[in-house]
Amino acid sequence: MTVFTPSSLRRRLVAVLLVGPLALGGAAHAAEIIVSAAASLTDAFKEIAAAFEQSQPRTKLTLNFGASGQLLQQIVAGAPVDVFAPADLETMDRAAKQAVIMDESRVVFARNELVVAVPATSLLVLNRLADVMGPEVKRIAIGNPDSVPAGKYARDVLTTARLWPDVQERLVFTQNVRQALDYVARGEVDAAFVYRTDAIAAVNRAKIAFVTKTETPVLYPAAVVKGSRNAAGATAFVKFLRTEGAQRILERYGFGRP
Repeated sequence: MTVFTPSSLRRRLVAVLLVGPLALGGAAHAAEIIVSAAASLTDAFKEIAAAFEQSQPRTKLTLNFGASGQLLQQIVAGAPVDVFAPADLETMDRAAKQAVIMDESRVVFARNELVVAVPATSLLVLNRLADVMGPEVKRIAIGNPDSVPAGKYARDVLTTARLWPDVQERLVFTQNVRQALDYVARGEVDAAFVYRTDAIAAVNRAKIAFVTKTETPVLYPAAVVKGSRNAAGATAFVKFLRTEGAQRILERYGFGRP
């Protein structure tokens, strides 16, 4: 199993565009499956990938994690991706409208919750959304709403609560939800909008202050990318996400069943 950073995937894309498929050499063999997934899936997908590779000994998974919107941009630009797994249905809908996924392969495999987290040592008492406007809350981290689903969910709930205009001067925008988590875990911000699973991953460094109620459920879809060089393997991985074994792994990391 290989884990890409967004920059390394961009370099790989440049190689494809400038030199062609042969530039990837043996790494592009038929058994490789490249998965671009939301940053919030990082820990769970590493374990799921290991389980899938064990069940498919001749298959190699390469994982690329990042903000869902940025991952979609990479796919639209021609990045060599076989499976796309964003953190929201809206981003997958955009992928479908841009005709970069195989619609018939699309499944929903997990759910999550948006929470407000604070540093583990914080003495702040935050029980509801209006509390983030208290004078003691000076900096709040959220993912960039234009590319990070967690940030969009946060903007939506703050807008519904009529807090968005006033809270903006306190916001610190991040490239993905895990960066927002890192900021709050290190105490660089007073609070952060992240997923429940992220807060669980940062146990002893961050804690959940309260769960926010989103109008749209936080659901995770996956689909095979059109033009995949290993469509059969990609289809097998997408189906694997709904198996009992994969679902149990997701539950261990705090995800709910779809």
